[in-house]
Amino acid sequence: MRGLKNAIWKSIRMFKNIREDIASVFDRDPAARNTFEVLTCYPGLHARVLHRMANTLWHANLKWLARFLSHIARGLTGIEIHPGASIGRRFFIDHGMGVVIGETAEI
Repeated sequence: MRGLKNAIWKSIRMFKNIREDIASVFDRDPAARNTFEVLTCYPGLHARVLHRMANTLWHANLKWLARFLSHIARGLTGIEIHPGASIGRRFFIDHGMGVVIGETAEI
C-alpha cells in the first residue's frame, strides 16, 4: 500500500511540474499560442519532461535505463541532457538543437 501511495504522489507531482513547465514556456516565449501547441511542438519541453523521468531512474540506481531514456530523448529532440544533471524549476530551452548538459551540471 505504501508503494502505491508513493507512486500516486510522484505522478501528481510530475503533472504539477509539467503544468509549471508549460507556464514557463508562456512566460518566456511570446510565440507560444496555446497549450496544445506547446505540448506537441516544443522539443525543449519534451527534453525537460523526459529528463525528469531519466533523473528519477538515475537516482533509483537504474543507471542503464536512465541513460537509454536520455538517448531516446536526444534522438527525438536534438537536446542532450545527462540523466544525472541537476535541473531546477522553471527551466526553459528555446531553439535547443545541439544543447548539451552534462552530468555534473547544476541549473
